[in-house]
Amino acid sequence: MTDILGRYRLERRLGLGGMSTVHEALDLRLQRPVAVKLLADHLADDATFVSRFQREALSAARLVHPNIVQVFDSGLDPETGQHFIVMEYVAGPSMAEVLRDRGYLAVPEAVDIVGQACQGLDYAHRQGVVHRDVKPGNLLRSPDGVIKLADFGIAKAAEQSSITQVGSVLGTAAYLAPEQAQGDPATPQSDLYSLGVVTYQLLAGRLPYEADSLSELVLRQQQGSPTPLDQLNGEVPHTLSEAVQVALAMQPGGRYPSARAMGEALQDAAKGIAPPTGLLGETFEWETSPTSVVSRTEATRAVPAAGDVRRLEPVPARRPPRTAPPGGREPSRPAARSRRSPLRALTILLILVLLGAGIAVAAIATTGNTRSVQLRQVVYDKVDQTVDAMKQLVGDNTR
Repeated sequence: MTDILGRYRLERRLGLGGMSTVHEALDLRLQRPVAVKLLADHLADDATFVSRFQREALSAARLVHPNIVQVFDSGLDPETGQHFIVMEYVAGPSMAEVLRDRGYLAVPEAVDIVGQACQGLDYAHRQGVVHRDVKPGNLLRSPDGVIKLADFGIAKAAEQSSITQVGSVLGTAAYLAPEQAQGDPATPQSDLYSLGVVTYQLLAGRLPYEADSLSELVLRQQQGSPTPLDQLNGEVPHTLSEAVQVALAMQPGGRYPSARAMGEALQDAAKGIAPPTGLLGETFEWETSPTSVVSRTEATRAVPAAGDVRRLEPVPARRPPRTAPPGGREPSRPAARSRRSPLRALTILLILVLLGAGIAVAAIATTGNTRSVQLRQVVYDKVDQTVDAMKQLVGDNTR
């Protein structure tokens, strides 16, 4: 057996990667099991890889969260010349092992696993750390069911300059976001895409894009969206299938605004609540017609209850109710006033003429197709009687 710094006794090997080997070890000082990652021998003399390995320890050590594997120690063992990182030991299997043994998972279990991973990613992103290698092998489940994100081996602090060579790509190809596959820097949104691929695989037992090379993967991603999950697994609600498609959007801006938002959306979708049809920053961009207006409160009312798998539709804007004046009588509508105004003007004009002279008024009477002028004498002593008579006259002879 080999000791590191005379404190960590290496025991069985847990995993082997391109950059490092992970061993289960015993912390002789604290008498507890730990995991020790050793940088591969053939990379120890490469300054770039050594720097990246040390960067892992610095960035990962800042992350203290229940859903992230804790880093305890790091350094260079002077006797063996090996760079090492000492981490929390998780006794349970990785999701890669679970998929190998079971093929795929039930909806509640898969959503719970991804939801916990979202909590860990959200915390890391808020600390400025991008994982860059989210995949089933880096999601570990402890014996008590807690999911922990492991291996920030190629993570970087987002605010610091990248040490990746121009055009190089890090991470497992099948889980790379489209922008990563084209050589762009990794971002929190690319982590969400990778976790979306993991979610798809947990529910379908297969990857959304099957490819034998990075170039073939890029081509398949550009050809369109993968087969919807609900067409591959009848247990997956249509709403959950749509929610996973949001995480797999080609453009980073089309994905969830944060890992926390993604976790919440997946949990809601598993209950039958559809995700919004579009995303923009921290708010949702609703699909509305050019003339419709939807307030944020009305949009909230549009969320269907659990079990309802309908898509969200904008709620039509409602007109505010008319309020009656203090007298309790409703005000006349402007349109009604505009329709009656010509008749009222004519009545007033005739009344003024009659009041001044009490003369006979000519009225046009229509009988069949013959038109003749008849005279009626309208003379009253009181104004009210004159007004009533004129209203009757106008009503009888106008249409």
